[in-house]
Amino acid sequence: MSTSSTSGSRSYRAARDARAALSRASRRAIMTAAVALGATFMLNAQAAAAPAVGQPAPDFVAVDTAGTPHRLSDFAGKFVVLEWTNPGCPFVGKHYGSGNMPATQKAAIAKGVVWLSINSTERGHGDYLKPEALAAWMKAQSGAPTALLMDEDGVIGRTYGARTTPHIFIVDPKGTLVYAGGIDSVASARAEDIKSATNYVNQALGEAFGGKAISAAATRPYGCSIKYKT
Repeated sequence: MSTSSTSGSRSYRAARDARAALSRASRRAIMTAAVALGATFMLNAQAAAAPAVGQPAPDFVAVDTAGTPHRLSDFAGKFVVLEWTNPGCPFVGKHYGSGNMPATQKAAIAKGVVWLSINSTERGHGDYLKPEALAAWMKAQSGAPTALLMDEDGVIGRTYGARTTPHIFIVDPKGTLVYAGGIDSVASARAEDIKSATNYVNQALGEAFGGKAISAAATRPYGCSIKYKT
């Protein structure tokens, strides 16, 4: 091989390595900027369709109401519940005002589950609460999520196909989506119906921790439509 061809090969490899390094740096910079702006960032945004039960749960980074970033994959090895919420929704009011959602959160967390409550209400909607107001509401309801995440741009919600508040998803320790649907079996805004409903979240986690297959892995979510950014 001639000296010129060897030099050209080295130059090509150097250019290729430089482009790869620049791409990695760009991804890090974008994620850092997203977190700094209080935005969400999907780490596998190539997924075009919402995941179905049995498929990998899309990874993401989002900040909580205190501005702390949380990455779904950081909780690998644990069950994670994703709960879509909106304080302005009467169905959310039913489950928080009655104490049902806080009790469900606390029971899950006692098992070692991570619970992420997510608000995808866009900033311009009348239901929107700023982070500090949303945190105050959650505290007043005695809510106990591991973190309360802001998704004002709707990135996480749209990626998961979240439709209602509440809408629940459960991710297993391997990162697989194992449940998607409603919190329970009675689609009403009446608190008195809770006692006769099957709590699908408690049921799913109980079966999973008992080494059983989840008997109702996909159910119909009910509640208010999520107030996504248009």
